[in-house]
Amino acid sequence: MNNIDQIVQNLKDAKQKRSEFVDLMDSFSDPYLVLIACILSLRTNDKTTYPATLRMLELARTPREMKSVEVSELAKAIYPVGFYENKAKQIIELSRQIDEELDGKCPSEIEDLIKFNGVGRKTANLVVARGFNKLAICVDVHVHRIFNRLGYVKTKTPEETEFALREKLPVKHWIDINTLMVTHGQNVCFPRKPNCSECPIAEYCMRLI
Repeated sequence: MNNIDQIVQNLKDAKQKRSEFVDLMDSFSDPYLVLIACILSLRTNDKTTYPATLRMLELARTPREMKSVEVSELAKAIYPVGFYENKAKQIIELSRQIDEELDGKCPSEIEDLIKFNGVGRKTANLVVARGFNKLAICVDVHVHRIFNRLGYVKTKTPEETEFALREKLPVKHWIDINTLMVTHGQNVCFPRKPNCSECPIAEYCMRLI
C-alpha cells in the first residue's frame, strides 16, 4: 500500500471536523502525567477519562504528592473509569516507586516503563512519544484492528502490529498515528458493524475491496 500519507491526511481532516474531540495527551507534556493519564484511559473512553484525569490532578500532580493520597480518595476521584479501584492502587504504588526508587523521575525507555505493574507496551510507547517526544509507536486495539482491515499489516496481536509498523510505517507518522486511529476507531471503524459509509479512508480499505 503506497497511500499511507493520504490515509493519514484524511484521518487528520476527519478528526478536525469533530469539534467534541479532546485529545487527552495533548493536555500534558510531563512524562509522569502522561503515564498516569494513560493508565486511567485503559479500557475507558476519552469522554470519561478526561474529566476523571482532571479530578485526579486536583489531588496531586507529582509522584511525591500522589504516593500520599489515600487509595479510597483517589478511587472516588477517578470513578467511573474502568477498574477504578485497581487503577487507584496502581497509580499510588507506581508513584511511590518513582519517588523513592527513581529520584522522582519517570523512566524514558520502554524497557524500563514496562517493569511497572500493569504498564504494557502501549502505555510505554505513549509515554515515550508524548512525554519525551521520542520516536515510538503506540499500538492499541484500534490501531491493530484498522491497520489489519486496511491490509497494511497482517498480524494477530497489537504487539505484532507495533513491530510490523516499526518496519513499514514512515517515522513522520509514528507519534500521531495512535490518536488518529483511536478517534477513527471510536467513531467510525467499530469492531463490529463499522460505519463504512462515513469512512474517510474507505477507498483504501481491503475490507471493502
